[in-house]
Parts: sequence; C-alpha cells; structure tokens
Amino acid sequence: MFLSVFEIFKIGVGPSSSHTTGPMVAAGRFLDLLGDLKPQRIRVELFGALALTGRGHGTDRAVALGLLGCKPETLDPDTIEALLSELADRKNIALPRGGKAAFDPTEAIEFRGDTFLPGHANALSFTALDGAGAALLAETYYSIGGGFVVDGAELVAGQGRPKGSHSDEVPYPYKSAAEMLEMGVAANLTIAEMKRANEVTFRSNADLDKGLDALWDAMHRSIQRGLSVDGVLPGGLGVKRRAKRIMDKLQKDRGNEKFPHTVMDWISVYAIAVNEENASGGRIVTAPTNGAAGIIPAVVQYYLDFCPSADQAGVRDCLLVAASIGGLIKYNASISGAEVGCQGEVGSASAMAAAGLCAALGGSNAQVENAAEIALEHHLGMTCDPIGGLVQVPCIERNAMGAVKAINAASLALKGDGSHFVPLDKAIATMKATGADMLTKYKETSQGGLAVNMTEC
Repeated sequence: MFLSVFEIFKIGVGPSSSHTTGPMVAAGRFLDLLGDLKPQRIRVELFGALALTGRGHGTDRAVALGLLGCKPETLDPDTIEALLSELADRKNIALPRGGKAAFDPTEAIEFRGDTFLPGHANALSFTALDGAGAALLAETYYSIGGGFVVDGAELVAGQGRPKGSHSDEVPYPYKSAAEMLEMGVAANLTIAEMKRANEVTFRSNADLDKGLDALWDAMHRSIQRGLSVDGVLPGGLGVKRRAKRIMDKLQKDRGNEKFPHTVMDWISVYAIAVNEENASGGRIVTAPTNGAAGIIPAVVQYYLDFCPSADQAGVRDCLLVAASIGGLIKYNASISGAEVGCQGEVGSASAMAAAGLCAALGGSNAQVENAAEIALEHHLGMTCDPIGGLVQVPCIERNAMGAVKAINAASLALKGDGSHFVPLDKAIATMKATGADMLTKYKETSQGGLAVNMTEC
C-alpha cells in the first residue's frame, strides 16, 4: 500500500475537502470525460450527506467552479466571487473541445438529501444532455474524504484513489502499522526514512524536499493569514473570528505573569487561525481533511517555536511520518466524516500530528506508533455534527483540542519505551467499526447532536 505524502496533503481552498475540494475535482473529471461531446446542458445531482450539508459547505459553488475549469490547488480564493457572478449572468460553461453548454447552478444542481447511494454517503452525479433532454453521458463520483474522488469502477475495485495515481511498487509497501514496524526493524530504518525511500521511487530527493517545503509554507501562510484577520465568518451563524484577538492578547501578556499552560494557548491559536481561514474559503492544506486542517500546522509551528532542536529537516520528517500514519488510517478505515464521523477527521489528524512530532523529536519507530495510537484512541466515537452544515462550530475548536492532544500523546510516548497495550492497528480497526455503528445523523448530515440541539434552543 502506498499513498504519497502529496496525496494525503493537498493544497486547496476551504471549507471542506469532501464537500468542496472533492466535488470540484469531480466536476473537472466529468469535464475531461466529455471529450468531443457537444451537450446542450449539464445537470448535477448531490446525494446523501453531500446534499444535506452541501449548501453550508459550498458544494454547489465548488461544482460550478469545477465545471468552469478551476482546480483546488491553483484556484485563487480572491477570484471566486467574480467567477461565480459571471457564471450567474452567463448561465453556461465552455466545453472542452469548443462550444458551450447551458448550466445555471440555481436550477441545474439538485440536492437529494433523502437519497443515499450504496457506494458512499458523499455521492454526486453529472449528466450531459442533448437538446431533446436525452442523456449523452452520465457519471457518478464519490467524494470519499480528504479530497479523494473515485468513480463507480474505482470504488468497486477498492482503489480509494483516482486512476493514474502512484502504484504500490515501492521498497516498503506496508499495509499496517505492524508491517511498518517490522520493515523498520528488518531494514534498520526509521519510519521517515522508509517513507522517503518510497517517495523517491517517483521523484528525486531534491524534488521531494521542495514539495515538502512548499506544503509547510502553505500551512504556515494559512496560520499567518488567520492571525491577521478580524471579522465574522461567512454562512449566517455570525461566528466571530477569534485567532487575531487571542494572538493580540498573548503578545500583550508576554511581559506580565506567565503560566506554564500558556503554551497551550499558542498551540490552540495556531489551529484556530488555520480553521478560520478554512471556514472563510481561504487557501489551506488538506491534512488529511479540510475540517481537520489546523492540527498538523499547529503542531509543526509548536515544534518550531518551542522545541530547541527544531529545524527544517525535522519539519520534513514530521510531514513524512504524519503522511505514513494518515495513509494507514485511510487504507484500513476512513478519513471521511460522512463515513465514520469526526473521529476520522480530527482523530486521524491528531494521530498523524502526534506521530510526526514524536519522530521529529527523535522518537523510535515504536514510540512513533505509540504516539499515534494514544492520540487516535482518545478521539474514538467523536461525531461529526456541524451546526448549520458549516465547518465552524464545533469544528474550529476541535482542531485546537486535537492539536493539544497530539502534543500530549507524543510526550507520553517519548517518556516510554514504545511498548503499550493497544496496537495502533487495533485502534484503527476500532475506529472503523465505531463509524459503521454510528447513526447517520451523527456523520456530517447536521441531523443530530449539536446541529439539532442548537437549532432547537
């Protein structure tokens, strides 16, 4: 099993990897699929969880942007409103081989929240129609979390990734944490070294480092932007941005009495800054999802700011190891809130961050696996119940808590020798089983939990 660090971490825009990034990617794939066809109009259907929280997550906007040819990794957030306004006036999209097809997002996108397709809770279908209303081409895609999109054939094949992704022909193709540890012992390599060896099968060491540095730069920039902006987040809940105010207070209090726990405030404000950027549709790095995008950047920033031995090599190792753990979780369970609840998003991100930090601080492979297990274990059962279908409450604060837990887990693991009672593989299996048992209303549908109770208050 091999998922590249650049598949686990993707530069894109908020607010949701499964409801925004994924649908945008799916729309682009359908546009490419059209080829020489000249349909008169395009119709889109959103199903299940994708429909139920689609308006709050901007799924309709993402689909429209994807059909306009936009890609998450290159889209400038500052151009979105102008692009959508122009489409609202024009009511058509350009076809790949010339010509135009009618597409009015207000009429052409149907939200079918009462229908869940058997493949995945996040499904969307595109249909190209001729002048008489007959279908020329139809395709269904599944947004399976973290910006990953598969079609029906790929889903049946169990690929969990689109066609054209990297093969599994790598030197260390571990499919479980147990295999990862065994291969590390046999090769006398750290997890970061094995992950690097896998990555350089497809790119040079220099290109890998350049890519890793670009990921961290994007993460760091999202922290800095989030710390510099005041105001109210979009969507109608009236949630005020807090990161700048917290940061200002922390800086003001620097010369006053200090408490040891103040370091947790710094960790929290880094995570909050990223997720406020995500909620506002800004540029962030999916890590491994948008809803959990603040945890790993916050932990890496903590590493750089508070750990004396920190350097860029440690940042790279942190990202490589975090991606290794994220790949194991995705392969053996899920990182989709619509599939397993927020344990699959915040829980996975916290486990990834804990492992990465432990590795950067010199932890052994066994300690790294222990750190990931501690963090994941203490997120088991976490539901995904966003109020108003927006990635704001409780999502933003959950990132702050997940980051603090990650650092705690890494510290506990480093104090031990790596031996522990519950293996990471068992924690991952438990998360998958818990997600399967979890009621649909607690899995990114806004039909239960805080989403309902706050509405009723």
